[in-house]
Amino acid sequence: MSKVDVFLDHTAEWLRGGDADSNIVVSSRIRLARNIEGYPFIQRLKDDDRKEIIRLVSEALQKISQTRDLYYLQKADMSDLDLLFLVERHLISREHAAEQAEKAVAISPNEVMSMMVLEEDHLRIQAFQSGFQLMETWRIINQIDAELQKRMQFSFDPVLGYLTACPTNVGTGMRASCMLHLPSLVLTKQVHKVLQALSKLNLAARGLYGEGTQATGNFFQISNQMTLGQPEEEMIDNLVSVIRQIIEHEKEAQVYLKEQKQQKFLDQVWRALGTLKSARIISSVEAMQLLSLTQLGIQTGVIQSQISRQDLFALFLLIQPAHLQKLAGKPLSSAERDLYRADLVRERLRKLSL
Repeated sequence: MSKVDVFLDHTAEWLRGGDADSNIVVSSRIRLARNIEGYPFIQRLKDDDRKEIIRLVSEALQKISQTRDLYYLQKADMSDLDLLFLVERHLISREHAAEQAEKAVAISPNEVMSMMVLEEDHLRIQAFQSGFQLMETWRIINQIDAELQKRMQFSFDPVLGYLTACPTNVGTGMRASCMLHLPSLVLTKQVHKVLQALSKLNLAARGLYGEGTQATGNFFQISNQMTLGQPEEEMIDNLVSVIRQIIEHEKEAQVYLKEQKQQKFLDQVWRALGTLKSARIISSVEAMQLLSLTQLGIQTGVIQSQISRQDLFALFLLIQPAHLQKLAGKPLSSAERDLYRADLVRERLRKLSL
């Protein structure tokens, strides 16, 4: 059994839901970039430096009550499938998984926190909360950051702030983001206007797995781009204000679809659910899109169901390649995954009485 399989038995924190707008704002995340004083940036680190940083971080985490129970996993102890599994759960980045060098990751049992060791910076500390809870997420990560700084000195300039490998992160080193599910804005072709407006506000919109990825399943990550010149709370307040506007736009688009495009909308939703319930072969991209429409149908009352948001959104995760292979207990080819995925979706929907 792999060390990461412990996370397969429960729903990722960012999918749990709970607040009123969690069907639209799926999760909140804040990431801090930090580098340890006295060591070169990642590009110039020697192998001995890497080992020393991995050791220093492990010792520091053991001394902090909030992080003592974290799973501390070194890359050498994980398979490629394990790494992809952690990428799919948003616990490490694609870059962290791909680079062939010594590194590690620390993950809390409930997946509220993860810490990538030796990604682009020495530390990438992440905190997650389900739904629209950016300030609560900031409270969690700020506390962990403060405890770490009692035990190690981070590279810091009195004028510039925290020093990072990439100049775009200098200052606070903070990236605050929300994962949004915006199917109505996509269906009404309004999403491009929203994304264009975001760029003018120094905000970035990325796909499900961050930079360089597409908005599969109508999921978008909205985050700040500026890290310098503003306090963290002010940056978060600005992002919260914009996210609230996007929520309203998505709700308005839902009303438009139900009232002005009723028959076409009904057809799209029921076709999506019908395909999911009957398909024998299905790709992850198609399944994500159909699940997105099904979720929208439930959210708008087109599909009458008592299914919880958590149960349906969990399927978005379970149909991903690494999760499928973990569930199957063996490696699967692309064609085998498409077969297994269709079987899994049909069975889960049957159990959920959809």
